[in-house]
Amino acid sequence: MLRGDKIGLRARFQTDVPVLQSELYDDVATRSRADSRPWRPIAPGSSASPYAVADPSDEVAFFSAVHLADGELAGEALLWGIDVHNRTAHLGLSLRPAFRGRGLGTDTVRVLCHYGFQVRGLHRLQIETLADNAAMIRAAGHAGFVLEGTLRRAAWVNGEFIDEVILGLLDVERELSS
Repeated sequence: MLRGDKIGLRARFQTDVPVLQSELYDDVATRSRADSRPWRPIAPGSSASPYAVADPSDEVAFFSAVHLADGELAGEALLWGIDVHNRTAHLGLSLRPAFRGRGLGTDTVRVLCHYGFQVRGLHRLQIETLADNAAMIRAAGHAGFVLEGTLRRAAWVNGEFIDEVILGLLDVERELSS
């Protein structure tokens, strides 16, 4: 397990899937803000679930986020679009409703950065999020990410176009801010 101050990142267990499916995916309004693909109904236990346990991959690293104080499943975290040639990846996370607003997002971002830079040897990490996602933007900023740009009206979310922002962090910047 990779450990931060408040969050641990570990492999996804089969027992995590129904909880993540119920609390993160089946909340249509929230899931529609977290994924650029349209929401579609997925039956519990389906291999099509975005939380289904999968074999390790060079292109994506899925984690379950665990609250270290009580061992409770707090959400999911991932590096995706891992490009080993350019040494880059995208970062994402989603916390269960009961774990939001407690500073766990910042710790999760920091642990993902440690994994990306120290374990995987990446050079750059990037976050794309909706411009009104203050929690993610704040967590990324606390971890050293800088705003690199705005994609105007780039995301179709719940019946309207919303701006997206891109935040980036280079391994040398992380080393300087530590």
